Amino acid sequence: MADNFDTGKAHDSTEDNLNRVVALLRKHDLVTSLVHKQDMPRRDLVEGLVHKQHLTELHALLDDMHSADVALVLEALPLDDRLLVWDLVKAERDGEILLEVSDAVRESLIKTMDSEELLAAAETLDTDEIADLAPDLPQDVIQDLLQSLDAQKRSRLQSALSYAEDTVGALMDYDMVTIRADVTLEVALRYLRRLGELPDQTDKLFVVDRDGALRGVMPLQRLLLKDPDAKVADVMAEEVVTFHAEDDATDAANAFERYDLVSAPVIDARNRLMGRLTVNAVVDHIRQESDSDLLSIAGLREEEDIFASVWKSVQNRWAWLAINLVTAFIASRVIGEFEGTIEKLVALAALMPIIAGIGGNSGNQTLTMIVRALALGQIHPDNARKLFSKEIGVAAINGLIWGSVVGVFAYMLYGKPALGLVMMGAMTLNLLLAAVMGVAIPTFMHKFGRDPAVGSSVLITAVTDSGGFFIFLGLASLFMRYLT
Repeated sequence: MADNFDTGKAHDSTEDNLNRVVALLRKHDLVTSLVHKQDMPRRDLVEGLVHKQHLTELHALLDDMHSADVALVLEALPLDDRLLVWDLVKAERDGEILLEVSDAVRESLIKTMDSEELLAAAETLDTDEIADLAPDLPQDVIQDLLQSLDAQKRSRLQSALSYAEDTVGALMDYDMVTIRADVTLEVALRYLRRLGELPDQTDKLFVVDRDGALRGVMPLQRLLLKDPDAKVADVMAEEVVTFHAEDDATDAANAFERYDLVSAPVIDARNRLMGRLTVNAVVDHIRQESDSDLLSIAGLREEEDIFASVWKSVQNRWAWLAINLVTAFIASRVIGEFEGTIEKLVALAALMPIIAGIGGNSGNQTLTMIVRALALGQIHPDNARKLFSKEIGVAAINGLIWGSVVGVFAYMLYGKPALGLVMMGAMTLNLLLAAVMGVAIPTFMHKFGRDPAVGSSVLITAVTDSGGFFIFLGLASLFMRYLT
């Protein structure tokens, strides 16, 4: 069962533990280096004693730490130190720590473990936890694991592995308590006392019939406060938020937030109880989705270990950098087409980055709002036109206001009223372009089944840069005789 921590103290303790681990590692390296340089009898023995002393202290520190804190420490260490610390972790904790670390760090740890170690680590986990870990395990370990499980766990694991990653079935937990509707609350309480402990995040019991079909739920609060002689059928809640295993996990997460759920039943097409979805699984999913969106917006293909090799990082980052390079060449050619205009008024070269920069910022603001709305399911055909009109209106007002500001700024610097008008017009038009593209890019990507967050920031910046240069220099060319 998960430990309870005060959030503030847990955070301070985690940082303190990380600092202590790093200090012990540095002390170990320093003393080992000094001893190695000394010319003394039985130096190997002294080195061994020093090594054992520091690692024993580090081992004791790791044993006292929560698995999530050990995971944070592992993520914050360079590869060599990470593997040294990983070797000191008790074998029976390997599985739960592998679940806590990021995907990239988990990959680096699994590479150092043989099949027997991986199998032993997986066997300490519950079925749903094994399903979370399974995609990172070698196929031979998965096969050995399936053979080592009893029939019920094997069936549950195979069922969990059959669902797509972003579905409720992949997050489903099989550890739950069911009761019958025809018993009294007193009987139900005696049953719970015989169990000894309840599964984590248990706020309700699931009421089923003889065929396993869900009839309702019994909140623990009602079970404890109502008359013990009352029947479960008379006290249970029949209006229940339920999910199917094929439901989208993000939609389920939104439902958990909307209805303040702690747990909810997962049923099949015949209303039979399959498992439950818990808030901890939902929170983990939301965190992973948030991390994935942040990486995707920046054009990163996958989560990256901050201490990964140079080549691994290059492989992860090159694709959208290449696209960005192409768009930069396009922007440079736009500027090249107006070389004559810039030669006549050098001030244009100093001012045009302002237009492009503000346009990119405005476009990313619109983009972020649209991506979020798409993720929450707030955009549909009936309101899309109104949303588009609203963003155009916001861009027009911002363009006129801030265009006037930069126009006055340009006039004060260069004493040319026409230059101020060009700045205001270019600012307004580029913000309108940014608004159009900020809505269009993620909407079209979503319509064609692509993640609207992937690389959208790179694309919007490319459009507003090239478009901003073209609009500003084009207007300057039209009004050149007034500018000069």
